[in-house]
Amino acid sequence: MSAAALLCPILFGTVVIATDALAQVAPSAAEKAGYGGLFAAAARGDATGVARLAATGADVNARDGRGRTPLHVAAHAAQRDAMRALASAGADPNALEGDRYDIVTIAAVANDLPTLTLALELGCRATNITSRYDGTALIAAAHLGHVEVVRALIRAGAPLDHVNNLGWTAVIESIVLGDGGARHTAALKALIDAGANPNIADRGGATPLQLARDRGYREMAAILQQAGAR
Repeated sequence: MSAAALLCPILFGTVVIATDALAQVAPSAAEKAGYGGLFAAAARGDATGVARLAATGADVNARDGRGRTPLHVAAHAAQRDAMRALASAGADPNALEGDRYDIVTIAAVANDLPTLTLALELGCRATNITSRYDGTALIAAAHLGHVEVVRALIRAGAPLDHVNNLGWTAVIESIVLGDGGARHTAALKALIDAGANPNIADRGGATPLQLARDRGYREMAAILQQAGAR
């Protein structure tokens, strides 16, 4: 996805919907410059510094101005050694930051499979309800077409049919927030192959098959029909 696409909300009918990529805010350069202690160590990937500071009583679950913990900061920066050090020192792997993202969803949105894999190993749950949309990391990955992340989250037990507060599942988001191309089609197929329900409709009663047909996404429609979609 282009940088421009990540910076723009999506128009759906008359409703403007911000994507997870926009809603999720990584620490800015100014924020990083102002960090001290564990936040600074996490941002620069200083695992030794993290361990030293934690051993002297620094709060590994402290919060910055946007509700991020040092673990969130390290995840945004893909500083995996620092993530390990923070978790070893007692950082909560399931903490939600101010916009209600956890480290699994941060990695999912970034299409960062190594960081996602580590986040799961550290105990962050693929089942967490995250974001202002009451969604999941799987829904975010599906709408962005991050196929390998979708597959990893499915293997980790992410809920296939969770409905967010927009009334959408991961299947629906792969269609209505996708582009009908290879990535989003593969994400949809991975969901369907894993057993996602192809007939959960949106709030307006439109089924995934109807949504795919309305957009001219023939390959998506074929996948859904083969799975028994109506």
